[in-house]
Amino acid sequence: MEFGIFDHVDASGVPLQEFYDNRFKIVEAYDRGGFYCYHVAEHHQTPLGLAASPAVYLAGVAQRTRQLRFGPLVYTLPLYHPLRLTEEICMLDQMSGGRMQVGIGRGISPLETKGFGVEPGERLERYEDIRQVMIQGLTKKAVTFKGKFFAFDNVPMELEPFQKPHPPIWIGASSPDSAARAARNGHNFVSLSTSADTKKLTDSYRAAWKGAHGEKPLPKLGLGRFIVVGETDAAAMALARRAYKVWHDSFHHLWRKHGTVPTQGERAREFDEIMHGGRGVAGTPATCIGMLREQLAEAGVNYSVGQFVFGDMTLAEALGSIDLFVRDVMPALRRSRA
Repeated sequence: MEFGIFDHVDASGVPLQEFYDNRFKIVEAYDRGGFYCYHVAEHHQTPLGLAASPAVYLAGVAQRTRQLRFGPLVYTLPLYHPLRLTEEICMLDQMSGGRMQVGIGRGISPLETKGFGVEPGERLERYEDIRQVMIQGLTKKAVTFKGKFFAFDNVPMELEPFQKPHPPIWIGASSPDSAARAARNGHNFVSLSTSADTKKLTDSYRAAWKGAHGEKPLPKLGLGRFIVVGETDAAAMALARRAYKVWHDSFHHLWRKHGTVPTQGERAREFDEIMHGGRGVAGTPATCIGMLREQLAEAGVNYSVGQFVFGDMTLAEALGSIDLFVRDVMPALRRSRA
């Protein structure tokens, strides 16, 4: 069992320069704590995501860490020129000594891509064009491609990734079909669904993986959760409730501005509601161990992904929760899974 982090890099209410400085201090704690990978969301025009340029933000992460892998979850592919994106991936992978992880998707919000002039109906086709060019550019010395939105004729690729044939690819899986595609392509995935729904994804993934790859070891199959650890259950819940409300406002900000609702529906307003739904965990180390042990087993995953910092958490509050997780929760879950 490995442990990762998911971070919307959502606004906390402090000035931007202080915000980024605090986030890098937290990332250094993740690096010291022995986490596997730091996954960062890409969002635009909203306080939900202040790492609007993942490559710029992750260049800072690369310089502040030594072991921690990192990458977007996901790059919003329809917003990129594929050759420029490929070059940035190569640079980050080389500068970090092979720690880059590449999450890809068409983006959860059509409002964000439309703000850049990309019509919602184009997103899937743009995603597929860019994905094909990106994979070719990461693995070959020249790119030749003709699609609906991009065409290249033997364009040289001077840069190359450190990891061969390319850095690991990640997706955010939300259906059995997407999980099966990820398996056939050899991609890792993270689910933010309930444990029961995630089990449908991991079952589909394992079946497709066996058909395509036989008995080869599985990639990472992840389950994401909001996680807050405190000295008492009451303290952890109080922090989770307060911070989640701020995160919730950020999550719905752009949708409300446009007078609509999120693509996958409104999120629960209260942290207590997502506790019952399985998407949030808060309490003492013992409480969190029990909840996570049960949910990870039910979901059939081999990778636990925590969203430890969200909303208006202060630097001290975040570091305190992460320290308890690293000191008490991680070792216990590793022992139980072993």
